[in-house]
Amino acid sequence: MIKKIITVCIVLFIGIYANAQLGAAKAVFTKADTLRGSNGPFRQKWNVLHYNITVQPNYTQKTIEGKNVLQFFDEGATLMQIDLQQPMILDSVVGNEKKYTFNREGNVYWLMFRDTAARYKIKPGIQTLTFYFHGKPKEAVRAPWDGGWVFKKDLNGNPWMTVACQGLGASVWYPCKDIQSDKPDSGATLNIIVPDTLVGIGNGRLINKLALGNGFTQYTWTVKNPINNYCIIPYIGKYVSFSEKYAGVKGTLNMDYWVMPYNLTKAKKQFTDAPKMMKAFEYWFGPYPFYEDGFQLVEAPHLGMEHQSAIAYGNGYKMGYAGRDLSGTGEGLKWDFIIVHESGHEWFANSICTNDIADMWVHEGFTNYSEVLFTDYYWGTKAGDTYLKGLRNNISNDEPIIGPYGVNKEGSGDMYYKGANLIHMIRQLCKNDAQFRDLLLGLNKDFYHKTVTTQLVETYISKKLKLPLTGVFNQYLRTINVPTLLYKIDGKTISYKWDNVVPNFILPIKVATDTAANQFTWITPTTSWKKMKTTNTFDGKTFIVNDNFYINAKQQL
Repeated sequence: MIKKIITVCIVLFIGIYANAQLGAAKAVFTKADTLRGSNGPFRQKWNVLHYNITVQPNYTQKTIEGKNVLQFFDEGATLMQIDLQQPMILDSVVGNEKKYTFNREGNVYWLMFRDTAARYKIKPGIQTLTFYFHGKPKEAVRAPWDGGWVFKKDLNGNPWMTVACQGLGASVWYPCKDIQSDKPDSGATLNIIVPDTLVGIGNGRLINKLALGNGFTQYTWTVKNPINNYCIIPYIGKYVSFSEKYAGVKGTLNMDYWVMPYNLTKAKKQFTDAPKMMKAFEYWFGPYPFYEDGFQLVEAPHLGMEHQSAIAYGNGYKMGYAGRDLSGTGEGLKWDFIIVHESGHEWFANSICTNDIADMWVHEGFTNYSEVLFTDYYWGTKAGDTYLKGLRNNISNDEPIIGPYGVNKEGSGDMYYKGANLIHMIRQLCKNDAQFRDLLLGLNKDFYHKTVTTQLVETYISKKLKLPLTGVFNQYLRTINVPTLLYKIDGKTISYKWDNVVPNFILPIKVATDTAANQFTWITPTTSWKKMKTTNTFDGKTFIVNDNFYINAKQQL
């Protein structure tokens, strides 16, 4: 997802301290934050296998009702934490031929699955519970940034509904285990009950359309692959569709497009960027991760989101980001931002997913860089580099990219542009683009459909490139400080060293002393002065750091 960078002052009352990152001030969080963001003891002894969700919205009253049939592997769970945010209401829970009791604490329901005396004598193994719920969910005032249900009308006055809830969480509308580290292993099923005049679209493939005989129709969609809770999304409106078959690296991929009828002609022209995206990303990242579920673009009444196998599209059929170039270079107006960026998340966020949203730079940094790689693939490396460097103007350096763990808190919005610049520097450290591509292919193969930590990703990259990058990751992810290369010119000798860096910061960079020849030399600065000799043609003034490195350079007189 792409977010605007905003500064929010949040006053949180009683709570616990989160672990501080390098360069970050301690913050106080509530018990509710910890329950929401941590893999606490009452989430640990049951693993989600499948969600089977049924939902029926009431457009006029802006309410929903439904049920979630939860299949899970039980390892002896006693008290279970079930997440469902206020003002949604859990009506009842049934399973094992009984009705369970539960108590509410804010946005959590505590369900006694088995007591310590094993009163119900439930044996560990695969279990199924059905959760019935209803209520008026939080409405997204400005989706996708604030999150919640979206109740809009299309240009013809027809109801148009969906959900955008990344960060806020899927528990804003249905009961679940609302943490990224536990995706349903066997995917999900979504049953959408809508008036006969509308269409219900979900993730994956449509497996059934059932006329209920009372003016309503139920559309049933299924996803076979693991999927994030916040990606399971209904789209409801007066949709029409068109399709194509894409010859991908794993065979034929169904690519389906759902749009408003009055946008059909524009969509057939604009969505040609979708197969172009697929070709570029399969080259750089490897196979699209969800062939079994197909690929869909679904027009939405908001800007866009990376809903797995059903990408939300609301870019107004314009090139760039709603008609403008986030890089300010012109390169970003050559393609549709939402198609490229949100689809890039299929690899980074939907397939490779972080356990904690504090590590969301893995999602957003790599996906932001996918825009660079898309530009590179079709218009050349110089165009991609130009786009990347233009994005630096959006970096705030307001707070560290990595947020506090265990409290459902993201780090800085710099995870996008600064994260992409970090990856670009890693690319420079590769021997060539073949090695860099091999790194990306390896990440997507070795972490395919897995949840990860930033430490796993950092270690993987360091080992793959055989470089000590711990200091580099600490600098760019855990502080707000941009490294400064101090240098002195004394005749034909240049002295240089790092300033404003963390301990053990090791970043080789390219420098040049002859702009006409465009000959760059690798140097490896430390925090102590080093010297380099220059050529006889050196003019005694010119010293340039290759601008593919996101650092500052300052001459000492």
